Amino acid sequence: MLFKRFRESLIAKMILSGGVTLTLCIFLWTGFNVYYFKNNVVTGVMGDIDMVSDTILLALHYAMMLDSEEDIKENINNIARQDEIETIRVYNKQGNIVFSNIPDEVGAVIPMDSPECWTCHQYDPTPPTMPLDRRTRMLDGANGDQLMAIMTPIPNSEGCSPGPCHVHSGDEQVLGLLDVTVSMREKNAMIRTFEQANVGISVVVFAATFISLFFFSYRFIFRPIKRFISATRGISDGESFSDIGIAQVDEIGTLGEAFNLMGRRVSEKHRELMEQREEYRNLFDNVPCLVSVVDADYRVIRHNSAYERHFGLPRGKRCWQINKGRLDKCESCPVDATFRDGRSHMSEESGLSKDGMPIHWIVYTSPVKDKQGKVIAAMEMMIDITQRKELESKLAASEHRYHAIFDSIPSAIFVLDAETLDILNCNESATDIYGWTREELRGSSFLRFFREGEAADWETPLRTWPEIEMCTHVTKAGEPIFVVLRISPARFDERKTLIVTCTDVTKKTEAEQQLIQASKMSTLGEMSTGVAHELNQPLTILKTIANLMARRVSNNAPIEPEIMAEMAEGISEHVDRAASIIEHMRDFGRKADLKTMPVQVNEVLERGFEFFSRQLEVHNIDVNWKLDPNLPLVMADSNRLEQVVINLLLNARDAIEERWADHGPGADKRILLTSFQDGDAVAFRVCDTGSGIPVAIRERLFEPFFTTKSVGKGTGLGLSISYGIITDYGGDIRALPWGTGGACFEISFPKAECEL
Repeated sequence: MLFKRFRESLIAKMILSGGVTLTLCIFLWTGFNVYYFKNNVVTGVMGDIDMVSDTILLALHYAMMLDSEEDIKENINNIARQDEIETIRVYNKQGNIVFSNIPDEVGAVIPMDSPECWTCHQYDPTPPTMPLDRRTRMLDGANGDQLMAIMTPIPNSEGCSPGPCHVHSGDEQVLGLLDVTVSMREKNAMIRTFEQANVGISVVVFAATFISLFFFSYRFIFRPIKRFISATRGISDGESFSDIGIAQVDEIGTLGEAFNLMGRRVSEKHRELMEQREEYRNLFDNVPCLVSVVDADYRVIRHNSAYERHFGLPRGKRCWQINKGRLDKCESCPVDATFRDGRSHMSEESGLSKDGMPIHWIVYTSPVKDKQGKVIAAMEMMIDITQRKELESKLAASEHRYHAIFDSIPSAIFVLDAETLDILNCNESATDIYGWTREELRGSSFLRFFREGEAADWETPLRTWPEIEMCTHVTKAGEPIFVVLRISPARFDERKTLIVTCTDVTKKTEAEQQLIQASKMSTLGEMSTGVAHELNQPLTILKTIANLMARRVSNNAPIEPEIMAEMAEGISEHVDRAASIIEHMRDFGRKADLKTMPVQVNEVLERGFEFFSRQLEVHNIDVNWKLDPNLPLVMADSNRLEQVVINLLLNARDAIEERWADHGPGADKRILLTSFQDGDAVAFRVCDTGSGIPVAIRERLFEPFFTTKSVGKGTGLGLSISYGIITDYGGDIRALPWGTGGACFEISFPKAECEL
């Protein structure tokens, strides 16, 4: 277990590997220092002993030259008194100790194979000199201390041979050996102290370095790694991710930023994945369609809530048992077909719900395959069409009722193509009113009903206007009828259409025409004085010319050609004037044919004023004009509009006379005629300085038989008839105050889509 934890722990591996490496390095460093120090100490001691040996030889040289044994002994004993010097011995060539600071050793013979002698005698011949390290040997003292001994050859020098007083020959190179032994106790103690100090320092360095390394690694590596591991496990466990706060400007800090970015993205993706998973689960469970999964044995293994609401829990039953209450498999089964060919199939099915109620559905099947592509199950998606089936039955009944209502409506109803205005369908009333059969009407243009030359004028209004107040149609027999059209856009079978309702108002219009004609006659009666005056003036001139010609003829007076031409021109001019007055009266008095065409409002105003101008002159009423010369045309009948203008002028005259009857010259008797364009409308006003219209009766002005005039001076039909004429052409009339007490009538019409 411990080995496993060690093997799985990065910090343990790093600490162990770092500790071992650090220990090895410190061990080598300490060993090298100790070895180097010890070697230096030993080398120093060897040098010191060598120097002492040379010093002893120099000290003994003089005594030996004098052959004074006492001096030699005294020098040796004196030098041996130093603390570190253990022994000083002088050997002759035969191995006898001839001098020593230890008296008991003098005379002793050292064997040739002893360490003291064998150092040199291992060579044949014995070399006169040897390096210091080869002359040095380490010994163990009696008390266990370590000793260092150095053998120094005593060379044959000048004064030692030859001579009468010396016994050595000149051929001898070495006369004997000086053996100096020194105690290494203090040096070894110093070395041990150095070793201990180095070990202590090494331990301190190791501990400090190890602790620093451990702290640094733990603080800046292992703790962030632990947090990474903890955060990673939290992400893997589906916990929400929080940024790891690592305030390091190094690779770990960069790794932390990258990890935080990755964590946020992973957390966001995980959240999205969970949301999608939950969404897909909810979609599967809450989809309004009935969804089930059937295995190869036709048993329902999965289903959604809608399926359960309709059929209940499957409880391991087969699909035909649940859906249809059958005991055996259906003859035509889309699931079976999917298992056979691995493709999707569709069919319309019927069965019983868990409550025993009949239901209908459309089923779509799709294969569910394993990794090898083998069909292991089939998914059924059933769309409940029970309500649709019920609606189909209701729709059939509704269509029957719709056709019955459609055909029983007394007005003619046409379904037109919005682009071509061709008739797509119509009701029975259309055949009764127009005389054509349905077969003859279907596919023909609706414009065929308009009189020749008027179809183009009505094509645009049919497409754009919601209502056409009055127009003339022609039946199959060629008889004109007056109809009101109401147009509604609709869409049938992905096709833009227009529903046009045609109401036959011929009888109503004829009655109105009779009333309008009576109003015209009444207006002509009121204008009879002015008309008589208008006719009397040219007749008087003609009478004068005739009298002049008669006197000239009776007196046989010649008539100059110039005068004759002038008289003839005057006769022709005044006859034309009288004929124009009579023609205008005849046109105004005739019954209008209700033909709608483009009309210029300014011309209607001028003609109406011309016809009524004498009436205004008689009453000393001034007329001011303010017409817009660039007015668009309107769709109407000029004769009927002229009657509206004359009715308004007549009312203005009466209102002015009522207000200014008791005033003398200087009375403000004025009428203002204006025309203008207001957006898509064309309007004109007839304003007067009469007595005005009280606010209380302003809403009743256009009611039939309503009048503010005294009994016997008005029928109350003028404004009512004018209102009817204006609304027939989609116009509007309203009363406004004007000036100081006067009244103003404003009439507006939609401008015509086509221009002449």
